[in-house]
Amino acid sequence: MTRSCQSLVVILFGGLASLAASPQGDAIAKLGAAEIEHGRQMFVSHCALCHGIEGSGGRGPSLNHPTLHRVTDDRALFSLIQNGAEGSEMPGAWWLSEREVWQIAGYVRSLGRTAAVKLPGDVDKGKRLYESKGGCAACHIVRGRGGVLGPELTDVGARRSAAYLREALVEPGKSAPEGFLVVRVTTRDGKKLWGLRVNEDSFTIQLRDSSGGFLSFRKLDLAEINKDFNAALMPNYRDAFNASEMDDLVAYLASLRGEQ
Repeated sequence: MTRSCQSLVVILFGGLASLAASPQGDAIAKLGAAEIEHGRQMFVSHCALCHGIEGSGGRGPSLNHPTLHRVTDDRALFSLIQNGAEGSEMPGAWWLSEREVWQIAGYVRSLGRTAAVKLPGDVDKGKRLYESKGGCAACHIVRGRGGVLGPELTDVGARRSAAYLREALVEPGKSAPEGFLVVRVTTRDGKKLWGLRVNEDSFTIQLRDSSGGFLSFRKLDLAEINKDFNAALMPNYRDAFNASEMDDLVAYLASLRGEQ
């Protein structure tokens, strides 16, 4: 074999070895349960400090959504984890192998879609409760219809477990979603107001009150600003529904998976 042929063989086999070392094509779909679990362990070790356990958010954005900011497909997610995000606090994971990066990417993707499970409630009854007794549509959008005071629920069943949905109904402050921080302010003349933070900078803060109106303040005009991380505008439904009705409402919310 000539030297040039030997070189070509080395290059070809080297490329094949590289392909074998990391998933290709629909890479995440090829990962097994053990690899996803390894990805979870690495996520907890390297990513959860900023993104929260189970990707719930913190210093970094939450990741438990079917679609992610900056990410258009699985390859973009791989690149973001491996190289970081320029202009942000997100560092690159240069010390991880390609396969390990894919494993973390696979785990992150798993956070954005919960498995559909059989629940004890009646979906149709739950839908009627949502629209009538619960008054939920006044604050939440489902498939383009509803209010905007609360988070959109069109695909909430794909993003959240049934246990989370039940907790959100009976202890809304405990699991308030990202972007819905309750802020209480006191003006210098003693007037107390509160609402959801819409925007804030070094000099001003804007809130949306429970009626959907906007409040804007210069911080110099406020005597006090309190951010309540354990509160929510959403009412507590613990006593509003009996056990059967609660099962029905949870079943309906869990059925909302983004499909038309």
